[in-house]
Amino acid sequence: MNGKKQRKPSRRRRVCKFCADKEFVIDYKDPQSIRYFMSDRGKIVPRRISGTCAKHQRQLCQAIKRARNIALMPFTSPK
Repeated sequence: MNGKKQRKPSRRRRVCKFCADKEFVIDYKDPQSIRYFMSDRGKIVPRRISGTCAKHQRQLCQAIKRARNIALMPFTSPK
C-alpha cells in the first residue's frame, strides 16, 4: 500500500417516509401500516435501518407500544 487511506463507498441517506408524505399518519389503530417498522421477531426497527427521523421514530415507538397493549400487535413472534 502507498500509505493512502481508502474511502468507504458512500451510502445514500434514506428519507423519512412520514416527512416525505404528509398524508401518511402514524396511528396505533392501523397495525398494517406500522407492521413495516417491526422485525419478524416483533422488535421495533431502529432509525438507522428504517430511515425515519427522530421525531417520527418516537411517535412510531409510542404507536407500536399502544397497539401491543390493546392486542392489535404481538409482543413477540408466534412460534
